[in-house]
Amino acid sequence: MLQEIRERAQGWVAWTIVILITIPFAFWGIDSYFGGGAEPVVASVNGTEITERAFNQNVNRARIQLRDRLGDAYDPALFGDGRLREEVLDRMIRETLLLEASSAMGLRTSDQAIRAAILSEPAFQRDGVYSKEQYERVLRLQGLTPAAYEDSLRRQLLITQLPRAIRETAFVTDALTKRSASLVRQQRELAYVQIPRAAFEDAVQSPDEAAIQAYYDDHAEEFATPEQVKVAYLLLDAAELSAPDGEIDEATLRQEYESRLDEFTAPEERQVRHILITVPADAEQAELKEARQRLQAVRERILAGEPFDAVAAEVSQDPGTANSGGELGWIGRGALDPAFEQAVFALEPDSLSEPVRSRFGYHLVEVLDVRGGEPSPFEDVRDELIADLSTGGAEAVFFEQAEQLATLTYESPDSLIPAAEALDLEVQTTDWIDRSGGEGLFANPRVIQAAFSEDVLERGNNSELLEPDPDGMQALVLRVVEHREPSVRPLDAVRDEIVSRVEAQRAAEAARARAEAIVAQVRSGEALTAAADGLELIEAGQVGRTASDVPSVVLGQAFSMPRPTSDAPVQVASTEGPEGDAFVVSVSEVIDGDPGALSEDELAIESRVLRRALARADVDEVVKSMASRAKIEREPVVSDEPY
Repeated sequence: MLQEIRERAQGWVAWTIVILITIPFAFWGIDSYFGGGAEPVVASVNGTEITERAFNQNVNRARIQLRDRLGDAYDPALFGDGRLREEVLDRMIRETLLLEASSAMGLRTSDQAIRAAILSEPAFQRDGVYSKEQYERVLRLQGLTPAAYEDSLRRQLLITQLPRAIRETAFVTDALTKRSASLVRQQRELAYVQIPRAAFEDAVQSPDEAAIQAYYDDHAEEFATPEQVKVAYLLLDAAELSAPDGEIDEATLRQEYESRLDEFTAPEERQVRHILITVPADAEQAELKEARQRLQAVRERILAGEPFDAVAAEVSQDPGTANSGGELGWIGRGALDPAFEQAVFALEPDSLSEPVRSRFGYHLVEVLDVRGGEPSPFEDVRDELIADLSTGGAEAVFFEQAEQLATLTYESPDSLIPAAEALDLEVQTTDWIDRSGGEGLFANPRVIQAAFSEDVLERGNNSELLEPDPDGMQALVLRVVEHREPSVRPLDAVRDEIVSRVEAQRAAEAARARAEAIVAQVRSGEALTAAADGLELIEAGQVGRTASDVPSVVLGQAFSMPRPTSDAPVQVASTEGPEGDAFVVSVSEVIDGDPGALSEDELAIESRVLRRALARADVDEVVKSMASRAKIEREPVVSDEPY
């Protein structure tokens, strides 16, 4: 049949059809080639592009980290989206510069470093021990493969190499440490006057319509509401499910116990001590023979009754253990040189080995004690087995219902009701949430991404099955039921707020003007007490940089002022507090701290703190120098971009 088609498709008509079909494919290919499908780029560093997708993922990750770190104290208003996005982009540019420099210098991240980082990561541990199953599970929940994660980890470790090398070269001299201690412990004799903004509120003029309109126009972004959605969802939670009815019989318990014997068996460990005679790995046979004979003679001394620890202190060439009787402590499998380990686990307790060759030299090994290696008795773990099998039954129910939930919501993409009725679940609805997320389930970035995805938001479909719980024991399907476009609230809705803001601003300006007038009077020779007539003068006395009974703005101003001189025995300046109150601050004396009063430990702490600060500054200067020589192009950061 194919041959017949081929023979008939030979004329000019066939070729015309082929050409007509080819033309749209050709233009589609050209469009794709010239960037039709290219991913948007937010910045480039010496030609290395930072894509919008990677940038948005990092913004989202930074927002989650802030929320996790601050807990209930987290307030999105304190971390404006535009500000956060600028900081994240700056960090990504910095990391790109460091990665480029590290690669150019030939720095690399070894497989051993990757392995050590993974093994020490608490998220990959169970009961304080690394678990391969937990590792794969965590990555799966994040949509990552082990290879992708390890590539990312390798990149992150490489980025930190150069800054770490710079930090480790930082040093401080004793003179600098003492000078720093003197400044840190410096005290200043100060007084201050507070001019409350509230004292001027009744006297300020309310803004007219033109001023209200001007403020609204200048601060429109402050009255903007972001894009928001209301979401309906079904939540399946394994914790609320129960296992199928019925007791677990004895045979099932025994079978489960036998299948999990390794889990109930503590790893065998041995308490070991040794004596080492070092030999180079490439030593000649004569040298090896001589070392072995020396150690054989040592063995004879111990067998003749000399204390092992005394002989170890005299003979052993292991500097880490010789002075402690050769003690290596409790050792498990996989932690030692293979030849040494084989000898350790072949010995009976309280027995002395023959000389054992390792890559370090020759050892005499003695096993003092053995622990582990035997499984816990069945009766000791019976309750645990019952609990696990019951939980496993509930998990089986959960996975079965989760599969049903996914199928039903896919088959009825425009409604959650069929799935809710079939699985006896409640359709729940959120309040308005935006792209920065909400609380509980809706603090999860994957849930928010699903709610604002094209398929859910624009096409009106149910989401795919989501797993908001890190342990994967919750299943969630959502759909958008209401949608608000981003908008700026109308002037009439914010008029009263603007009036209050402008009046407060004018009152603060009046307080600031009074403070500046007082400063001018004092600088012309008038006493602060007289210049601040009608206001309370607070004599704070000698205060340090960390004084808690003085407003922070006053402290900051006082310690930024010059020292009093014979021409200006009192230094005076004004400043403004966060609530709009103004302050007049005077400094009449500066008393430096006395480094001689510090102990050696206190000076050592001072030195470490100063070294860390200088190290951070060194790294910042290196990166700043890299940036000045790099070709960096960046797009304006838009605060309402999706993430």
